[in-house]
Amino acid sequence: MQNTLVSPVGILGFGVEGQSTLRYLFREGVKDIVVMDKNPVSLPEVPAGVNVKVSSGENYLDGLKDCVTVVRSAGVYPMSKELFQFQMNGGLMTSQIQLFLEQTRSAKVIGVTGTLGKGSTVSMISHILDKCGKANSIGGNFGVPALDLLEDETPDRISILELSSFQLMTLSVSPDVGVVLRVSTEHLDWHKSVEEYRDAKANLVRWQKRDGACVYLKDAEPTAKIAAESPAKTKYAVSLADGPSAGDGDAVIDGATLTISGQTLDLADCKVRGIYQLENMAAATLACKAIGIGVAEAFEALKSYETLPYRMEFKGEKNGIEFYNDSYATRPDATIAATGSMKRPFALILGGSEKNADFTELSKILVEQRPNLKRIALIGATAERMLDDLKKAGVDEAGIKTAIFPTLEEAFADSLNIGKGGTVIMSPACASFGLFKNYKVRGQVFDKLVAGI
Repeated sequence: MQNTLVSPVGILGFGVEGQSTLRYLFREGVKDIVVMDKNPVSLPEVPAGVNVKVSSGENYLDGLKDCVTVVRSAGVYPMSKELFQFQMNGGLMTSQIQLFLEQTRSAKVIGVTGTLGKGSTVSMISHILDKCGKANSIGGNFGVPALDLLEDETPDRISILELSSFQLMTLSVSPDVGVVLRVSTEHLDWHKSVEEYRDAKANLVRWQKRDGACVYLKDAEPTAKIAAESPAKTKYAVSLADGPSAGDGDAVIDGATLTISGQTLDLADCKVRGIYQLENMAAATLACKAIGIGVAEAFEALKSYETLPYRMEFKGEKNGIEFYNDSYATRPDATIAATGSMKRPFALILGGSEKNADFTELSKILVEQRPNLKRIALIGATAERMLDDLKKAGVDEAGIKTAIFPTLEEAFADSLNIGKGGTVIMSPACASFGLFKNYKVRGQVFDKLVAGI
C-alpha cells in the first residue's frame, strides 16, 4: 500500500523505535519532520533538503502544533489530553505497527501477543520456518523495529511480530495470523485498568479479515474472550486435557505430551525444559499450520529448538545439582509456571526491584502446591514483603527454609545447600533494578556463579 503520511510528520518518542521511524521517513522522502522527546535528542546526519525540528524537555509536546501526522512510539501513552486535542484539531496519529501492516509486501504476517511467552513463541515459529526452508524475519517488540523490516522485504517472506499492549493499543489493522497467548495483568503503571490492557491486546485479532486465522488458549478465559473478537473464519484452540475444556481443542496438552492432528510431541524428546513451554509450542505449531506447514514437520523442527537466554535456561549439572537460569521471569505468574516444572527437590532464588506486584497467589502456590520446594533465598527490594506473604501462606509450617540475603552471590551460596540430587533455580518474579541494570545482567551473574563451582 502506498505511503499516505501527510507532512509535517512528527515522531513522538525518540528511543530505538523512534530512531527507526526517522530512518523510515528519510527513505520515504519526507521533507518536514518534527522529533519530540522529553529527553535530550541527538540527531543522526540529516539528508540534504530535509528539515528536522526538535522539541524536547518538559514541554516536548508543544511540537504537536507543527505536525499534521504523528507516528507514536510504543512507550508513549496515546490517551493524553494533548494527543486527544491534536486529533480533535484534525491531526492524524499512527504507529510503527500500523504503518508496517498497511505497507508490508510479506507473503503473510504472524502477530503474537500475551502476558507470558511471546518471545519464546515468536522464536519457535521462526525456528520451524527456518527448518522448513521458509524465508522469515522477526520484528516488533522482539528483534528489530517493524519499519526496519520493510527495508529489505521480499514478497515470499513471512514476517513474525511480537506485539506488546503498548504497540497494539491504537491499532486498526490486524495481522493475517494472530496468536493470543495467556493474558493476565501487566503494565498497570501505564494502562489505566486491566480492561484497557486487555482491550489493547484484542486489537491483534479484532480487525482480521475472514480469511485470516486466530490461535488462542481455550482454557484461559481472558484469552478466549479476546479470540472471540476475531472475525477470522479459521480459529485454532489450544486445550488442556485436564482443563475446563477437557481437551476439546485443535491442540491438546496432556501432561508432557502435545497432540495436534493425530501427531504427538513429547517434551522429553525436546531440548527445552519447562512443561509450560508446551503451550508456546502448541501455539507456534498452529500458527505455522495456518500458513501451510505440516504438523509433523513443525514437531520435528521443535525437537531441535533451544530456549532463549534466561528463560528457564538449563545451565547443566554440577556436583549432582541441576541449575536453571530464569532471570527473564520478572512477574509472579512466570515464576509460578517455572516452578511447576521442577521434578527434583529444589531451591528457589526469588526477589528483585519493587513494581508493587501482588505476591499472595505466588506465595500460596509455592507453599501449598510445590512439595519439592525445600529452600527459598530472597533478594532485592521486594524481599521483606515477599517474606511476609510467604509466612502468611505458611512457609515455616511447610518446612521450607527461607531467608533474606543482601546479594545474589550469598543467595546462590545458600541455595547450594539443596545438595546432590537437587536443583537450584533463579526465577525472581521481579524486575532486577537496584541490584542489577536489567534481567540480562542478573542472568549473566548467575551464569558466572554456576561456572565458578
